Amino acid sequence: MKKVLAILLAMAMLFGMAACSSGGSTEPAADSSSVIDEIKANGKLTVGTSADYPPYEFHTEIDGKDTIVGFDMAIAQAIADDLGVDLEIVDMSFDNLLMSLANGEFDMVIAGITSNEERKKAVDFSDPYLVSKSLILVTSENADKYKTLDDLKGAKGGAQTGTITYDRCVLYCGEESTVGLSKVQDLIMELQAGKLDLLFLDYMTVLTYAAVKDDLEAVDVNIPSDEEGYQIAVQKGNTELVEYINGVLAKLLAENAIEGYIVEAQQQAGLDE
Repeated sequence: MKKVLAILLAMAMLFGMAACSSGGSTEPAADSSSVIDEIKANGKLTVGTSADYPPYEFHTEIDGKDTIVGFDMAIAQAIADDLGVDLEIVDMSFDNLLMSLANGEFDMVIAGITSNEERKKAVDFSDPYLVSKSLILVTSENADKYKTLDDLKGAKGGAQTGTITYDRCVLYCGEESTVGLSKVQDLIMELQAGKLDLLFLDYMTVLTYAAVKDDLEAVDVNIPSDEEGYQIAVQKGNTELVEYINGVLAKLLAENAIEGYIVEAQQQAGLDE
């Protein structure tokens, strides 16, 4: 039942995206500079992510080998395939991703990122590929304790540093009551140990952990959603690659491919049947 709920919510968020995409061709413009040619010449698309955010991106074992999977990674693979190159994934702390991108360490970043005015000063963003919302994650014994945003005031909340959800935690729980950690798994352990009252995370991540851990529950307290949605980041001024990515995203949305990526990622993350 939890799995069905997670998938239905994911689908509902996706349905609004197809109309939002600007579309476009997956081929670079005729007057494009060397960015895409350079990626093709190198034979690889280098992508930065923070692989601790199931079902977006996370580690799992495939054929005895540690592998980074998730529906963000499936999108990245689709872009690499469209370019005709290999996909190279670099895993690092979320709060270092955009700085590393600006320094030229990746071709792009995909990690459940939402743009804001501050981030737009440093990097450029694609069209959104998913509109989402935030839920809170609590222990089962406290599931009835939080019903509205007012109930969060003074609660000891946790969130991943460098994220929009961290800013929300500060806003609704208070700065003194907010704990920021770089890894989601560490936040989960702190919550289970009773050191935190609740976590602010993306809704599918909350649903994933709530589905696979009997002692945790997802709670919706009507946190305002991001209108921007989740986007892919590239280096500032790299219009050529943004347009190319937008073309691939438009095709994936038109074909409902991202829906399939989400379902597969939820299964890989261990959602119960």
